[in-house]
Amino acid sequence: MINRRSFGKVAGVGAVGTSLIGWGASSAGAASAAPSGMRTSGGPNAGRGHTSFGPLRQIKAGELSIGYAEAGPAHGPAVILLHGWPYDIHSYVDVAPLLAARGYRVIVPYLRGHGTTRFLSEKTFRNAQQSVVALDIIALMDALRIEKAVLAGYDWGSRTADIIAALWPERCKALVSVTGYLITNREANKQPAPPATEWAWWYQYYFSTERGRLGLENPQYRDELARLVWKFNSPTWNFDDATFERTATAFDNPDYVAIVIHNYRWRLGLAAGDPRYDSLEQRLAQGPVIGVPTVTLDGEVDPFTPAGDGSMYRDKFSGPYAHRTLKGIGHNVPQEAPKAFAEAVVEADSLRRR
Repeated sequence: MINRRSFGKVAGVGAVGTSLIGWGASSAGAASAAPSGMRTSGGPNAGRGHTSFGPLRQIKAGELSIGYAEAGPAHGPAVILLHGWPYDIHSYVDVAPLLAARGYRVIVPYLRGHGTTRFLSEKTFRNAQQSVVALDIIALMDALRIEKAVLAGYDWGSRTADIIAALWPERCKALVSVTGYLITNREANKQPAPPATEWAWWYQYYFSTERGRLGLENPQYRDELARLVWKFNSPTWNFDDATFERTATAFDNPDYVAIVIHNYRWRLGLAAGDPRYDSLEQRLAQGPVIGVPTVTLDGEVDPFTPAGDGSMYRDKFSGPYAHRTLKGIGHNVPQEAPKAFAEAVVEADSLRRR
């Protein structure tokens, strides 16, 4: 068992973990093994049945060495599942086996600043603006020789998948996006929202201060903050301590604080991005319409679900489209409702073929 607080020191040393039946470690030849670093005990709400991935993989992609889990046949149609914040790849610990059983090659990467994903150079700007996170996934697809994939995500993952679908539709077969259209417009973000909405975003404003950054650096406060967010975001999800701890190991990444702080400050216009990506951000600020086949999902009790059963963002999707509202489900849709999420992936892929 790897001690959680020493997890970051052993990343890349070797393979550790218990494989699940049906989970493969196949990948492109350039990929290498990496430790899972995750605990395997669990209670009644731990992953709806599965509690861990098998040994994770590592591959150089762009300016990162990306850690990821893989399931299913190596030559199956690719699906890339993207996590949010403050979560990690374990949001998909039950989704991936369902899709693998349908013949999909499932890739579940840690986003920059999380888990076993590392920057290749200490000199690289710890940038978390929206376009660069999307470029990480394009680089991962290139490294794994995946030309096109179904992209699916929630929270940061929805935004990343939306961006790829909007700017590089030739790389996206189909899309599953929780909470619909999440591409950020920083100018629009300057406008105030109703007080109840602003209150829900309290942590963004906390992170805009030095006090917030120091709070996130404190390991105890970091975990307590994430638990608060989990409980607020998913009021009906009765996760246990083991479920939380499996994900919280991902927050020990040495760049976690820098990436999270930069992401939220950048969104509010309080931190600059990289000028190399200005042209991409200008395109995204125009709110590009997404034309790939799409299924949008809303959690009924997610406090960030917009009113209108998907109508608020319907005009942002011009291709084949379906929408589902999941009763009694909160923000972390894939972990709270893995079967429904997996079904949405299959449905989005089928829309492509109609």
